[in-house]
Amino acid sequence: MNILLTGGTGLIGSGLTRLWQSQHKLWLLSRDPAKVTAMFGTAVQAISSLDEVDFNQLDAVINLAGEPIVGKRWTEQQKQRLCDSRWQLTEQLVNAIKAAASPPAVLISGSAIGVYGRHQAQLITEDAAHYNPEFSHQLCQRWEDIALSAGSDRTRVCILRTGIVLANDGGALTKMLPAFKLGLGGRISHGGQYMSWLHISDMLSIIEFLLLHPTLSGIFNATAPNPVTNAEFSQTLAQVLKRPALLPMPAWLLQLMLGEMADLLLTGQRVLPANLTKAGFSFRYENLQPALSALLD
Repeated sequence: MNILLTGGTGLIGSGLTRLWQSQHKLWLLSRDPAKVTAMFGTAVQAISSLDEVDFNQLDAVINLAGEPIVGKRWTEQQKQRLCDSRWQLTEQLVNAIKAAASPPAVLISGSAIGVYGRHQAQLITEDAAHYNPEFSHQLCQRWEDIALSAGSDRTRVCILRTGIVLANDGGALTKMLPAFKLGLGGRISHGGQYMSWLHISDMLSIIEFLLLHPTLSGIFNATAPNPVTNAEFSQTLAQVLKRPALLPMPAWLLQLMLGEMADLLLTGQRVLPANLTKAGFSFRYENLQPALSALLD
């Protein structure tokens, strides 16, 4: 296939590129094409503008680009960067798809379970009717709406509402490991908030599954079938590392450090991948302990 990939140097995108570079013709859109070439060599085509690729020749577009949500305080300027990095590029992709005489057959576009807002222990599937109208919801809902507007009888659109992707070379787990390896990790606040996680290999398999099943479209929660509480996650991670997990992170300290963004870590969501299960997708890692062991042993 001829595939255009945005966000190709990120955690998920780089995994896809390594998986597909010998199977498909890949174009990777990047602000730094030299970085793409340094990472993947000449097996992929690095481009800095959508004008460098003919959308009439593409079979698929995988849209994963966006400023990382976690890591910086949500100042008004940072919120604008988060929005612009998703909304503007997605709109450009949609316009290019619509303008093509022979458009790509599928657009797979990123989103996040943050679209649901805080729900505590309530089970959430793609059929959820209630969304808490906080910033993460506003960010993701607009992102999804733009992507879905590319849909037509010639282009199907799949939206990935992604949870916490676990990998050993980036993402949330990498940030947690230093403290836990020293025996200084622990639950966040009371630890009762749910974490909807996913092993990186299942994340890549989900995208490939959606790419290769032409009858699938719409919203898909990209999370493992068994979300866990933060306390359970912390204990399981400590057990896999053979370390204690005795030092909880107080809510007030997290809020002091991260401001509004701390709400993502203090409230959580209990999300189930109902549509993927219904479509017949088989998870390699349904439970947390085997997933962490595979990454860390």
